[in-house]
Amino acid sequence: MRYVLVHKPYEVLTQFTDENGRATLKDFVDVPNVYPVGRLDYDSEGLVLLTDDKPLQHRLSEPRFKIPKTYWVQVEGIPTEEALEQLRRGVDIKTGYTAPAEAEILPEPVAVAERSKPVRFRANIPTTWLRITISQGMNRQVRKMTAAVGFPTLRLIRVQIADLRIAGLPAGKWRDLTSDEIKDLKELTAGQVLGPNDFKSGARTPGAAKSGGFWPGGVRPAGDTRKPAAGGGKTGPGKFGFSKPDANNRSAGSKSGAGSKFGGSRPAGGKPAGSKPTTGGKPGPAGKSGGGTGGKSGAGRPSRPR
Repeated sequence: MRYVLVHKPYEVLTQFTDENGRATLKDFVDVPNVYPVGRLDYDSEGLVLLTDDKPLQHRLSEPRFKIPKTYWVQVEGIPTEEALEQLRRGVDIKTGYTAPAEAEILPEPVAVAERSKPVRFRANIPTTWLRITISQGMNRQVRKMTAAVGFPTLRLIRVQIADLRIAGLPAGKWRDLTSDEIKDLKELTAGQVLGPNDFKSGARTPGAAKSGGFWPGGVRPAGDTRKPAAGGGKTGPGKFGFSKPDANNRSAGSKSGAGSKFGGSRPAGGKPAGSKPTTGGKPGPAGKSGGGTGGKSGAGRPSRPR
């Protein structure tokens, strides 16, 4: 297995081929049969992890596993504390609300190399560098977040994936992960197996067990002995306002109790009182005689029970 960390330059696709002739990772990485874990936009820079370990690739790129990624973000203007607090709480980016994030202003000067195409400069508008850490993977999420609070992104560099850092890796260069780094990544995702009851709504906080028994990443927190919550059947009033009988209390082979069609009890093995007689023919009209079983009588039809 190969595990490669590359510093993707600006205006390079996070893939190895392009029909339009744009720069790709193939121009910088000569390792065969490795593929990107997740994505990094064409106009963004920074760390991309490449591997041929498919199970690990899935776990690290799947947003539900909440692998933290940290970015240095140059924005237009000087964000207020209120704007930073909005980023920390989560903001509406039109496609949904972002999860809580870490956001802070980086002290100047920020040690970053010049970009191949310099950021636009406006003499009357200052810029600020932020450090933002997220664990989601929405399309162009960080750019949309800063725009939503009024400070558009000018430059974006991914500087950290989990515990993997960009320090010492210039743009366009790559290196293999150390054995300790590989071990840490695997331990980070160990036991994170998707189950039918994983990742229900509300399971948003890494490492926190929810009241329903769902755990982020499918990982049971230490000391939590609860079973995963199973999807139960419908309970409460039935279609006509009657409660459904418990299956454990239902008599085998017969229908009885208040759950019958008209709310009345049905005698075991028989018909309800007031049903049609079991012997005799059709009752005749009044005035005609006919005795005996099966004869017509003048009593008329019996009234139907209500």
